[in-house]
Amino acid sequence: MKKISLPIRFGLVTSAVLIAYFLVLALFNKHTNPAFSFFNAFITAFGIYEAIRLTKLEDINNFTYGEGFKTGIITGFVATIVFTVFFLFYATEVNGEFLSELFSNIKSGFNTEIGMVTFVVAIMGFATTVVSALTVMQLFKKSGNMPQNQ
Repeated sequence: MKKISLPIRFGLVTSAVLIAYFLVLALFNKHTNPAFSFFNAFITAFGIYEAIRLTKLEDINNFTYGEGFKTGIITGFVATIVFTVFFLFYATEVNGEFLSELFSNIKSGFNTEIGMVTFVVAIMGFATTVVSALTVMQLFKKSGNMPQNQ
């Protein structure tokens, strides 16, 4: 249980930062501009980075690529699921005009059905998670090219 509690905690913290960032954007009415959502990838990647870093520090001798990747995936998936539930709640209960404002800013013929938008938010989060976990693990993996000083 100890091995899974760290990524779950970091996933919850990452989702809290994502939600806070979204709400700050909403204060300035910038949450309907899709360009600002690119920063979500950096927030997610940083949460994954910290979770993997602490996992490695806990047991540096037995740390494996698979263990780090699993930590990153769990962290990102927890953050994505919690943020997606928040997004669904916000779009349906808090600000019913949010989707129409969002799509008027995109100026595209996308389907504005809430289920489709929620699905897209979740898929974007999961894709960001996988890419971030793979990228971050390049920093922490044991390399056969250089001697390990740790």
